[in-house]
Amino acid sequence: MSFASERNYLQDRGGAWLIALVTLTIVVVPILNLAVPPESPLHISTYTVSLLGKYLCFALLALAVDLIWGYAGILSLGHGAFFALGGYAMGMYMMRQIGDRGVYGHPELPDFMVFLNWTELPWYWYGFDSFPFALLMVLLAPGVLAFVFGWLAFRSRVTGVYFSIITQALTYAMMLAFFRNDMGFGGNNGLTDFKDILGFSLQSDGTKNALFIGSGIALIAGYLLCRYVVDSKLGRVLISVRDAESRTRFIGYRVEHYKLFVFVLSAMMAGVAGAFYVPQVGIINPGEFAPIVSIEIIIWVAVGGRGFLYGAVIGAILVNYGKTFFTGAFPEIWLFMLGGLFVVSTLFLPRGVVGLFHSLKKSLAEGRLKQEDEQTPMAEEKA
Repeated sequence: MSFASERNYLQDRGGAWLIALVTLTIVVVPILNLAVPPESPLHISTYTVSLLGKYLCFALLALAVDLIWGYAGILSLGHGAFFALGGYAMGMYMMRQIGDRGVYGHPELPDFMVFLNWTELPWYWYGFDSFPFALLMVLLAPGVLAFVFGWLAFRSRVTGVYFSIITQALTYAMMLAFFRNDMGFGGNNGLTDFKDILGFSLQSDGTKNALFIGSGIALIAGYLLCRYVVDSKLGRVLISVRDAESRTRFIGYRVEHYKLFVFVLSAMMAGVAGAFYVPQVGIINPGEFAPIVSIEIIIWVAVGGRGFLYGAVIGAILVNYGKTFFTGAFPEIWLFMLGGLFVVSTLFLPRGVVGLFHSLKKSLAEGRLKQEDEQTPMAEEKA
């Protein structure tokens, strides 16, 4: 078995374990939350359910980044913008559902618009009272932005660090724009005070568990979609683009088309992650556009293992669990720890945790084969 085929086998097996674990989690956790009494040591609190739901959303976001960075060599430092756009689309739908239950009791305008003396709903808010329309915008808003941006960048053959810089500039520009009150997205406060989704109260334990289950299903679907892409002919072309873009272009492939497709697909996956994230945390604001958010996503993928789809999921969950713990225990040093983690991963774990595990397993297998080869002549001599 060649190294490439062995790696594909390991990735498929790792993906199977990932799907099985996520499936088990989204079945067991709601049961332990809803069916087990709070005084039982097996009970899982509603807060923990929402926290795990956030981790699943972040895992889907990391998966989207690994698809383009690990397999196409496109290092995007702007995926936080696509994540935020999906979140804003879902947030706008939930704001429209508040109606006259807001602080100011206006039947149509959100509270922040009433406070800012807006007299009518902006045209780009039309349609968000419909859930199917909101879902469509969750995909279209990040997808169209990625298409326009990617078309201009890839046809101009912007690659490498230059592409990373302009994607970071994109998300920073969007952060500044969404901070403006006259943009109609809540300014620096963003969108919050959501009441319900599809008629179900967001404060209900059942709704929180349903969102958790939906996040898990979205992660599984995202993984299967990414696995289908990377195992197809398209995936092989993307790997060729990553390893030798000029040579791939020379033999006749329209490299910019392949890169554009996977970039748009990745952006839409990020938008879906943002849409599941916002109802579970109860707020979306321009801080999600901050460049540091996109940089953190890269760290998740690097720690878990770039080029291993399930490695990105593992990295996202590990780093965010660490963030939850250390921001509570040592809040003043968390950012230094995060930076140090990225440096250590780059210098000593270039293939991440999953890559280290794979290397150790391969070394042990080679050691056993070598030992068996040494013992075979001894057995023949005794015979």
